[in-house]
Amino acid sequence: MKTVSENRSFGGVQGVYSHASKVCGVEMTFAVYLPPQASQGPVPVLWYLSGLTCTHENAMTKAGLQAHAAEFGVALVFPDTSPRGEGVANDDAYDLGQGAGFYVNATQDPWKPHFQMEDYIVQELRDLVQENFAVTESHGVTGHSMGGHGALTLAMRHPDHFVSLSAFAPIANPTQSDWGRKQLGAYLGDDESLWSGHDATLLLRDKGWKGDILVDQGASDQFLDLLKPESLASALAETRTPSVFRMREGYDHSYFTVSTFGRDHVAWHAERLKS
Repeated sequence: MKTVSENRSFGGVQGVYSHASKVCGVEMTFAVYLPPQASQGPVPVLWYLSGLTCTHENAMTKAGLQAHAAEFGVALVFPDTSPRGEGVANDDAYDLGQGAGFYVNATQDPWKPHFQMEDYIVQELRDLVQENFAVTESHGVTGHSMGGHGALTLAMRHPDHFVSLSAFAPIANPTQSDWGRKQLGAYLGDDESLWSGHDATLLLRDKGWKGDILVDQGASDQFLDLLKPESLASALAETRTPSVFRMREGYDHSYFTVSTFGRDHVAWHAERLKS
């Protein structure tokens, strides 16, 4: 693991690091914020999964989560959204390829050799963070848009890995959306029966979630038709999953929405991670 940068932030340290990923077969970059409490002993971890076109840097610099993480004594992990670099498959469209890994393990060429983002997040990077930073084994996960999709699906697919779960404007029903059908078809193939395991709405009905879920969705989000929040809200009600689902009047799909409600989410996770 290489240190790219480290900066003091709210009494803690915001670091950026890189490592040679065996899972993805390329050099991967990620960021970790350690709050001041980590100097006294291990702290719980909140993973933030970013959306389409983002790297590790977007939420790290725009979401303003470090102040809340310092307040509540929680570490933050900001992974990249896909493998990158020479020799990594890509597409001219912004919503496929580099920057758009969708947090799945690709089974189809040309994506299969590098796009193994599910295993990267829940296995390789988790182990790396656990081994190299002052953190406990109590992990929560949140994310925005494609990252909200990733947070919901990875938590439900790997309930032993995560204690707490929330999302900002998640792609909630990708098997029924152009933000999903295109990517799941490219990465997983044409057999749509294989897609359901990566759809939060369908996963909730099939597997459920062991705890409660917090979701914030802007009512003025310009991508509502692609996100399909009504599908997730319906599934939460049908499965009687304890949840707080808030449609925020006037808020859109930007990081202004994430930063506005970021403290609520960090506090939500801190309460559950420390209990």
